[in-house]
Amino acid sequence: QVQLVESGGGWVQPGGSLRLSCAASRIKFGNFVMGWYRQAPGKQRELVARVTSAGSATYSDSVKGRSTISRDNAKNTVTLQMNNLKSEDTAVYYCNAYYAPAVDYWGRGTQVTVSS
Repeated sequence: QVQLVESGGGWVQPGGSLRLSCAASRIKFGNFVMGWYRQAPGKQRELVARVTSAGSATYSDSVKGRSTISRDNAKNTVTLQMNNLKSEDTAVYYCNAYYAPAVDYWGRGTQVTVSS
């Protein structure tokens, strides 16, 4: 069974940084587009960033310039470095593995709370 396990969430003050990691198992990791999504209370899940197997990354406007997504195809991991965090970044962050057109796996999520 495919597993995506997130780690690195927690509480941080505004302006701080967090590094989220996702470890994937039982998938051909290199075939998948890996992404991070988030869902805040009362809101829909939204894309934060994603990276192709070749390392091409895209970011949502809300985190562009403050976040970096990267992957290690040898270790089956994807990380999201987030800097200058804001209160509106508070959400549950989910790791996603996507293989077009319809293979889609999700982790259970990790909570990120940004507050003073």
